[in-house]
Formats: sequence, C-alpha cells, structure tokens
Amino acid sequence: MAKLILTNEVAGLGSAGDVVEVKSGYARNYLIPQGFAVAWSRGGEKQVASIRAARDARAIHDHEEAVALKDAIESHKVRLAVKAGAEGRLFGAVKTGDIADAVKAAGLGDLDKRKIHITSPIKATGEHEATVRLRDDLTAVIALQVVAAK
Repeated sequence: MAKLILTNEVAGLGSAGDVVEVKSGYARNYLIPQGFAVAWSRGGEKQVASIRAARDARAIHDHEEAVALKDAIESHKVRLAVKAGAEGRLFGAVKTGDIADAVKAAGLGDLDKRKIHITSPIKATGEHEATVRLRDDLTAVIALQVVAAK
C-alpha cells in the first residue's frame, strides 16, 4: 500500500488535498505519472494545507448558491456545437472542458472542468447527459444537445 496526497480530484478516491492509501501499482503506474497525486511525506503537511486552501477558494461556499446553480443548469439544455461528419459522428469526442465552456457561454455559471463527469464517451450528435459535482453533497445533471458546427 502507498500513502499519497491527491493534487487533483479523482472520481471514487477523493478530492485535492486528501491523504489516501492505495495499492502501490495504482500509485506508481497511474496516479503519480498522470499528476493526480504525489507521494506522502512528513513535510507534506504544508503542501496539503496549500492544496486544500486552493480547493476551498474554487469551491462554492454557500449552499443556497449551489442549489440555485443546480436549478439553473437542470432547467436548461446546453447546446454544444462541434465538428461532425455526414452521419453525425464527431471528429474526436466531447471533453469536460468543452462542456464547461458551453455552460459558461450559455450564461449558466462557471464550472470547474475537473468536477464534470461524462458517463460514456460522447462521439455522436444528439441528446447526452453529464453530471457535475457542485459541492460534496450536491450534484447536477447537465442536459447536452450536441449539434454539428457549420
């Protein structure tokens, strides 16, 4: 087992600044090379504090504000124009950053792309869904309308 400090949010594991214990192969082959975590050390407590402070600065502090943002996101369909072929197949796939930019362009708020989760890859035009974790206790479903760009 390896003890790590997460530097980014990892689905199913924790948020930035959390100290977690994972199997050494998972740490060595995925988390550390991808930049999602660093090895834990006694001197790492200051690093944990700075990572948590940065996470708190980006977080939505007010629960009512988060609920209002959730209602705004779930009451609208977000239109996302991407390059697509003749049959509606995309050139590539929709990324979380594209979704965050589309939500911001729709005037629904500024979302952190690291908190958006796509259940299955979006590789065709049509209706799709993604979820965003606004707070630790609150998630919202984003209804996406993926259309071909002209």
